[in-house]
Amino acid sequence: MGAGAPVSPLSAGSLAQLTLSLLFIVGLIFAISWLLKRFRIAAPAGRGELIVLDQVAVGPRERIVLIRVGDSQVLVGVGAGGMVALTPLTTPIALKPSVPAPVFADRLRELMKRPGSGA
Repeated sequence: MGAGAPVSPLSAGSLAQLTLSLLFIVGLIFAISWLLKRFRIAAPAGRGELIVLDQVAVGPRERIVLIRVGDSQVLVGVGAGGMVALTPLTTPIALKPSVPAPVFADRLRELMKRPGSGA
């Protein structure tokens, strides 16, 4: 083969590059999925009469969750063993209004504007 001969798309180098690229993409998908679960970025919003108002982690797998059910609020403990109703609140807790999470496009635009991002 001369220097100007075309390289076969089924050569060992091409297949190795394709395999590594696919493994990288699958790994990236798993990493993003783990991050979304870990930081609860894509947590579904409440619908209807049952809404999660706030939560706090009290351990690696344990949380205390404030839930609104109709007009009342209930504290619930959530852990590896399941859920436990801690107490219904006689006086509802007034929460500070939270800033809505930015849309993915807005966050991407913000990251692209940072110095050194290559954009």
